[in-house]
Amino acid sequence: MKTFMGNAAVAMAVVSAILALATCGTNGGNTSDSRSAPKIGLLLPDTITARWETQDGPQLEKRIKELCSDCTVERTTAKNDVAFQQEQMESMITEGVDAIVLVAVDARSLRPTVRKAHEAGIPVIAYDRLAEGPISGYVSFDGEEVGKLQGRALLRAMGDKARSGQIVMMNGDPIDPNAVSFKQGALSVLKGKVKIAKSYDTLQWRPEAANANMSAAISALGAGNIQGVYAANDGLAGGSITALKANKVDPLPPVTGQDAELAAVRRIVAGDQYMTVYKPFGPEASAGAAMAVAAARGDSLNRIARDKVTTRDGTEVPAVMLTPISVTAADIKNTLVKDGMYTVRQICTPQLRAACKKEGLT
Repeated sequence: MKTFMGNAAVAMAVVSAILALATCGTNGGNTSDSRSAPKIGLLLPDTITARWETQDGPQLEKRIKELCSDCTVERTTAKNDVAFQQEQMESMITEGVDAIVLVAVDARSLRPTVRKAHEAGIPVIAYDRLAEGPISGYVSFDGEEVGKLQGRALLRAMGDKARSGQIVMMNGDPIDPNAVSFKQGALSVLKGKVKIAKSYDTLQWRPEAANANMSAAISALGAGNIQGVYAANDGLAGGSITALKANKVDPLPPVTGQDAELAAVRRIVAGDQYMTVYKPFGPEASAGAAMAVAAARGDSLNRIARDKVTTRDGTEVPAVMLTPISVTAADIKNTLVKDGMYTVRQICTPQLRAACKKEGLT
């Protein structure tokens, strides 16, 4: 069972819960523990996708400290290495942290370590990706909706070409549960509406792999025979666009994306990328931080989580599920700029001044 609230409603609910929790339990830490300085482990997956180090990591730390001034946060990055993340997590278990926020490199492989944390009495909050094993809570966006937004945008951009044209799908890493959801959502929109000529799964979400795969697709299909590109995130979009340009594809077909990376937003303004999916990091980080602090203190997560998700084990856990937003060039000002994600000055480099003016980004 899944229920979803709008971003504004979730943000208000999270803030209210945060204020309530922040005034509870003056000792901090688990209720069975008298320590006054809870420790929270934050395990990020990689530096390939810009959001982890530039958005989620800093915002999670900031919000945890706002909630719990005496909390300490131990933040690590796994460099997309499953074994390395297992070691990092086991180190935190041995250290005796009070809660763990986990963005799993590989949900299935981390399952035994999640169970080990559970057996040690350490609650694990799955952040953005639904980890396997006995997690205590989950914070993310509706992954299938992300894929549907991308698929709808691609068909809209292709117009009449969708009937007779063909596309290349550049999917994410199949070991990432989110990538599976994105692909399912996209296929639910694209199947029967356009020919999917080539479809690639991209291990570790590497842009260079997307570049190589797109070059192979162009070689197989012909430079003028690709009318659209479904790219699961902005990194894959960038790698695909570089290959299209290197192979003299002109005009570029519409290309989707996700994460609203600054480089992608600039590509959208320039006309190289058609759209991205914006997942406001503030509400997600606020919910993740609130869950982490509550878990570290031994408080109920149901006071924060208004949703429920069912894990692969069949267990229903508290969750906060947020709604993603489709962003094209015409939407940038009223979404990313309005929300303070980027300023017009950050987006509009000297080379993009004319394009920015055209889109009202002045």
